[in-house]
Amino acid sequence: MLLSIRALKSRRAVLRSLLQALPVAALAGCGFHLRGALEIPADLAPIYLQPETGSPVMLAVREQLAGGTVPLASSPDKAKLILRITAEGRSSRVVATNDAGKVLAYELHYLVTYEAVTADGKVRIPKQKLDLVRTFDNPDVEVLGKQLEEAQIYQEFAVDAADRILMRLRTTLLR
Repeated sequence: MLLSIRALKSRRAVLRSLLQALPVAALAGCGFHLRGALEIPADLAPIYLQPETGSPVMLAVREQLAGGTVPLASSPDKAKLILRITAEGRSSRVVATNDAGKVLAYELHYLVTYEAVTADGKVRIPKQKLDLVRTFDNPDVEVLGKQLEEAQIYQEFAVDAADRILMRLRTTLLR
């Protein structure tokens, strides 16, 4: 009986190891790879992020660049490339109501306008607009929870916008 319990535990351990390795093997087989750090030509470093504060998107950009190889300038006069968030805003519109006129769903928008210019004013990325959209259900229950969920969606929008801006910067500068 003791031998069979050990054998069973051993089989479970082997099966557990195989199941843990399966997602890694699947990702490796499909060609997935991490995008990696932002690379920019040496003649365009360091980068200045404008505005420095108050922008959720710029905060997300700064967090994504933290610890990477791209140096950040402390002021525009020390930078060779300036990444600007020129506009950032939120909006929503009703997309569904019930028979009584109660709102059942909203469409949330997060609009970001950005550009990248060199220190001498040469435009590297002309003004681009990102309009991120998500539908947000609005049931009658848990009003406070829905407010927190909406705030979380807008935070996710800022991170997504930062990711898209950095991806665009990467592809444009390395051409």
